[in-house]
Amino acid sequence: MTARWTEGPDSVAVAPRPLVIRGGRVLDPSRGLDAVLDVLLVGGSVAELGSGLTAPDGADVRDASGLIVTPGLIDVHVHLREPGAEHKETIESGARAAAAGGFTAVCAMPNTDPVIDDPAAVGFVLAAGRRAGAARVYPVGAISSGQNGQRLTPVGELVDAGAVAITDDGNPVMDSGLMRRALEYASAFGIPVSDHPEDLGLSRGGVMNEGVVSTRLGLRGKPNAAEDVHIVRDLLVAEETGGHIHIQHVSTRYGVDAIRRAKARGVRVTAEVTPHHLILTEEAVEGYRTEAKMNPPLRTQEDVDAVRAGLVDGTLDTLATDHAPHHYDEKERAFDDAPNGIVGLETSLGLVLTELVGRGVMDITTAIHRMSTGPAQAMGLPGGTLAVGSPADVTLIDPKRAWTVDPAAFLSKSANTPFGGWELTGGPAATIVGGRVVWEWGP
Repeated sequence: MTARWTEGPDSVAVAPRPLVIRGGRVLDPSRGLDAVLDVLLVGGSVAELGSGLTAPDGADVRDASGLIVTPGLIDVHVHLREPGAEHKETIESGARAAAAGGFTAVCAMPNTDPVIDDPAAVGFVLAAGRRAGAARVYPVGAISSGQNGQRLTPVGELVDAGAVAITDDGNPVMDSGLMRRALEYASAFGIPVSDHPEDLGLSRGGVMNEGVVSTRLGLRGKPNAAEDVHIVRDLLVAEETGGHIHIQHVSTRYGVDAIRRAKARGVRVTAEVTPHHLILTEEAVEGYRTEAKMNPPLRTQEDVDAVRAGLVDGTLDTLATDHAPHHYDEKERAFDDAPNGIVGLETSLGLVLTELVGRGVMDITTAIHRMSTGPAQAMGLPGGTLAVGSPADVTLIDPKRAWTVDPAAFLSKSANTPFGGWELTGGPAATIVGGRVVWEWGP
């Protein structure tokens, strides 16, 4: 992978020059816009869209012929590992990896050491994200202090400090009373509660999907029911409270159907799915490949088909990477002992364009909606649109760019991916944050 940074972290204090993106296919799902236009960015905002726009004095003019111009991509589920595990990732390296993947903003999970469960920790993440000068970093606070599932965090103080949501992420909230209080408090402050759906009583000890493959490999499995039961519980509690529940990384066919039916009843629910659960099945674990070990585990083809359908019809609102970097030595352990998770920021867009859009699973407009407009709406974030006055966060996509996934070239500090060596078509050409080109593909 060859790429270059056009603006460094030290440049964020300097106002960006006006920027004209000329002659690209402007695709903005938030407004049903799909046309060849120019886009003018001034002072960190979208100033004008039209044909043959006049460039202001001193403006940077970029030729976008043959490129797709979209609202900046947003990833609502990433692990940046700082503080506490900087050998895997830092906020700076993760923000740069995000920009290299076409993302203009990411939501950072709170399962760090210490946990992001107080206002000072939220402020630390915000400040580090600003210093990185790449993708925007939005902190997500914990639901419970220390993520131990017992005592609710000071939700209002977390929001005042800059948290955009709360979650205990990899620690599912097993106490239904705690989930009820979290939804009630979060509603008062206008933020969603994100939950990792897993009934630990059903999944404990499992390391992959329960089924024929796990039996053949002699590995203990996690049944679909572990996810399904928890999703139903979350939906019922959200319905009871009127709160906004966001279901993370949905992977089962029953879970998709339960969310679909809840939406039809008017439950305030949004949900996400990852590229790996849309593309891979449990067969990827064959040979005890720890790079395919994740939580929730890779499921069957029937589940893959169901989550694809849910993403297309809008039951699943967002495509999120669940970017989970791990050091090489950790993933080289025996399958039972290796940690869950893969990196995804730098491969997500290429995989979606190649394996989903390119194979006719969904059209490009739907894909961009689920990676930009949908995430912004789900988390209540700025962006996800190119409407005049909106943040000047823009992703330029080259739909014909042919490239090979090379983990050694990642900007992430980790390289744990099952997609190494995959040949992809389509990917980011440039990432613009606040009117600044922070990353671009080139020699």
